[in-house]
Amino acid sequence: MRQCMDADNLHRRLKKIIGQVQAIDRMIDEDVPCEHIPSQLNAAKSALHGCGQVVLEGHIRHCVRDGIEHGDAEKNIANFTKAVKRFSNMS
Repeated sequence: MRQCMDADNLHRRLKKIIGQVQAIDRMIDEDVPCEHIPSQLNAAKSALHGCGQVVLEGHIRHCVRDGIEHGDAEKNIANFTKAVKRFSNMS
């Protein structure tokens, strides 16, 4: 898995998301007006979606391509399709 994606990029993104979620938690403790929280939740959700896009892109460029060139193309396409369906359920 590590060879098919930019792990440093993903770690950097995830650390930012962790910071966003911690900030949202603090907003709740600090009694920030509730109408401000959904936009911050949406920002964290969008950032997670971006991580998913990075993972899927790496999977296509490495795992799927390699699987099609050196293995069972139908199986690899089916596995990728499942991954995309799981990812699309995140939205």
